[in-house]
Amino acid sequence: MFEGYGVGLTVTELGRAAPEGALPPGVVARPSRLSEVLPAASRSDAEIAVELGRIVAVEAALAAYKSELVMGLAGHRPYALDPVPGQPGAGGNADGPIPATSEFFVDELASVLNATVRTAATLARDAYVLTERLPVVWAALADGELDWPRARVFIDVLATTAAGVAEAVSPRVLPGAVGLSLGRLRARLTREVLEEDSSAAEQRRKEARKRADVRVYPSVDGMSELVTEMPSPVAAACWSTIDELAWMRKNDGDPRPIGQLRAITHAELILRPWDTSRQAVTAVLNVTAPLSSLTRAGADPGEVNGQPITAAHVRELLEQLDAVCPGGLRAPTGGSLELAVTDADGALLATTSRPQLERIARHGCPDHPDVPCGCAVVGRPPTVDRYEPTPAQRRFVKGRDRTCRHPGCGQPVARVDLDHVLSYADGGPTDCANLCCLCRRHHRLKTHAPGSSSPTRACSG
Repeated sequence: MFEGYGVGLTVTELGRAAPEGALPPGVVARPSRLSEVLPAASRSDAEIAVELGRIVAVEAALAAYKSELVMGLAGHRPYALDPVPGQPGAGGNADGPIPATSEFFVDELASVLNATVRTAATLARDAYVLTERLPVVWAALADGELDWPRARVFIDVLATTAAGVAEAVSPRVLPGAVGLSLGRLRARLTREVLEEDSSAAEQRRKEARKRADVRVYPSVDGMSELVTEMPSPVAAACWSTIDELAWMRKNDGDPRPIGQLRAITHAELILRPWDTSRQAVTAVLNVTAPLSSLTRAGADPGEVNGQPITAAHVRELLEQLDAVCPGGLRAPTGGSLELAVTDADGALLATTSRPQLERIARHGCPDHPDVPCGCAVVGRPPTVDRYEPTPAQRRFVKGRDRTCRHPGCGQPVARVDLDHVLSYADGGPTDCANLCCLCRRHHRLKTHAPGSSSPTRACSG
């Protein structure tokens, strides 16, 4: 018998569905949330601060565990299983983030994580550097003694150093890393690296130059960001040139904002519309029109969804194209104008060109040339009994897919192959529903990677 001693115990079942009637109307049952099991409102300021610190430690431990999982998966994807030179689909893995790993590993990791290949490659690199070159940093991360942002600084500074440098520097800097800001930690690591290897700075510059690239990111309201990563002196010279030319326009009386003038000047310096001495670049203008917008009476989208594209629709589309700009919307000089007509849900119904539309508008339905009818005059190209897709099928599939169909890949259709989802050799038809766009890398992955099956999203249309 114990006197003056008691124990209180509360048991909460995680993942238990909410009681019937406790959820708002229309909300289905779901697992319990941590904020419900461990409500912040019941904690004092000090307790909240302690809990936030625990979360940082848990996030660090999860990051370390994630790197272990990535390396574990990489271990099951050895380079030895890839096609060797001379075999169909042979490639290379010289620049892979994890040595001796299949060149297709990063693509698989991107699919597993539902991420881009770039994100997956960064994760694979971080995992390799942590576990193989910075084991003391990985251990501190796994034990919750070092947070993930500071671990990333170790990786960024030490990943490209010569053999033995990262292994020597990291134990010296790690003990005081938590007490340094990210900027000071980076500076301390950089200083230690230079003391360990005086040639490291030049090596880092060489590695950085290899990563130079130009990327485009959509922003808002029909705008995009064009980002160029280049050596700092070149970037400074480019910026100075753009800024000076933009201010010259401003000082000459152009009323537009200086930022807009910089953007226009930048575009003109690249496109150089005044320079006819350079090799011509073919421009392709793509116009997408919902079928529901091609009704004179402005019918509800549901009334036309799924209906064929008739001669009346074609004439209406031509009128709308002519209203876009004086003289009508036509192909750029030396380029082409391609038109895609979709249903109300955005599914592609047909691709065509302006000359084809003009011929249909003149002649109407071939079966009923003199009377209005509901016959389809353009639509999806028919199946063909051969391996190579027809030009019409290529236009339709590229207009439907717009990019490589591999998850996370945004390679534009100008640089893709048309792939049979079900192999032609296995009876797959050369039909738009069995064709999809794959960039060359992901075409090789689907066809030749060990144990591969089609990673592409189901193609329809």
